[in-house]
Amino acid sequence: MARKRRGRPIHGWLVLDKPSGITSSKAVGRVKRLLDAAKVGHGGTLDPLATGVLPLAFGEATKTVSYVMDALKTYTFTLRWGEARDTDDSEGAVIETSDLRPDRAAIEAALPLFRGDIEQMPPQYSAIKVEGQRAYDLARRQETVKLAPRQVHIERFELIDMPNADFAVFEVRSGKGTYMRSLARDLARKLGTVGHISDLRRLSVGPFQAEDAISLDNLEKLGHSAPPSDFLMPIEAALDDIPALALTEEEARSLRLGQAVAVLPVARRNSLQDMPKGTVVCAMAAGKLVAMARIQGGEIRPVRVLNV
Repeated sequence: MARKRRGRPIHGWLVLDKPSGITSSKAVGRVKRLLDAAKVGHGGTLDPLATGVLPLAFGEATKTVSYVMDALKTYTFTLRWGEARDTDDSEGAVIETSDLRPDRAAIEAALPLFRGDIEQMPPQYSAIKVEGQRAYDLARRQETVKLAPRQVHIERFELIDMPNADFAVFEVRSGKGTYMRSLARDLARKLGTVGHISDLRRLSVGPFQAEDAISLDNLEKLGHSAPPSDFLMPIEAALDDIPALALTEEEARSLRLGQAVAVLPVARRNSLQDMPKGTVVCAMAAGKLVAMARIQGGEIRPVRVLNV
């Protein structure tokens, strides 16, 4: 007999404003305990130094986490020129220094080199697994970490402020797997100096924005007096850019049983045309998400069925 999961069956998304100084996992654990939730996951890790948007998926919303992980993300970070650190952020030890401080013109000229699809070497202190071990664990033991460069996408990389010669503030919009610490490190190297991130904040993850986020302190206050429905977003909040198809109850019942339904009647009712093969859709019934489904061979085939 399967062991019953502890906690309440809560379903939906919560946008947490993660504070600096704790890991994403610890932040998730605190929220899970606070709400007594049976199941919770997150949509994209933030470094302990970083603050900002950490989307948390509860219950059946965990089945949509991959769509959030693949979404574009927006960050601001402050680059401290003149000091390279082993972690590529202010939490590490200084390993190299430079007296060179780039001016605005030099920085602006270098930024286009880091836009679009680029190759990036992850930081030595990262969660990437090397022969079954996390790179940061190997680095902490001062073992050689051999990481492979990866291709990432940078949609936007802009200089937004230079408070003084030692610091510059940037805004970045990037795709999955992009390390801001690597971006700061590599930009400094390209400009003939060294540098690291001294401050990092995530402003958005897909449809989730910093304006929607709630701090741990405020959540702790609300958690004792308000039901989760007061601050949770619906499961489909993570799927704004995915087409939604309204189903009849009979069609919804078929999808819930893992059975495909014909696409043409559904598409006609929804005034949709030319649904390409392989299109992922949100199958809805009575205003609720029934399943993530895919258009295949003239059918709507369930990919992940939601039980709410």
